[in-house]
Amino acid sequence: QVQLVESGGGLVQPGGSLSLSCTASGLTLSRFAVTWHRQAPGKERELVALISTSGSVTNYAESVKGRFTISRDNAENAVYLQMNNLKPEDTAVYYCKVNGLQGPIWGQGTQVTVSS
Repeated sequence: QVQLVESGGGLVQPGGSLSLSCTASGLTLSRFAVTWHRQAPGKERELVALISTSGSVTNYAESVKGRFTISRDNAENAVYLQMNNLKPEDTAVYYCKVNGLQGPIWGQGTQVTVSS
C-alpha cells in the first residue's frame, strides 16, 4: 500500500523551530519531486516548498523563504522540512505530497501550532 506519513509537528513558541519528516512506504520517493503544503483553519491549502528528485532544485513560497528549508534523503526514502523563526501565521496542518503515476498522493498531515 502506497502511503506518505508526516511527523514532527507540535506546539512551539514564536521564533522557535520544528523539523517535519515525510516518509514513504510502498513508494520509491527518489523517483518523484515532493512538495510540502499547509492548510490553516478557514483557508485554502497552499504550497510551501518543493524539492526535485535529486534535491538539486528547491522552491519556496515567499512567506517562508529564508526561514524554511526542504531537503531529502533518498536512502532513507524521506523528505524533510526544517522550519526556523516560526511565526503564529505558520500555524497549520502540514502535508507532503507526490504526484504518483496514478494521481496525487497525500499524507495525513501533521499539526504545527505557533503560539506563546
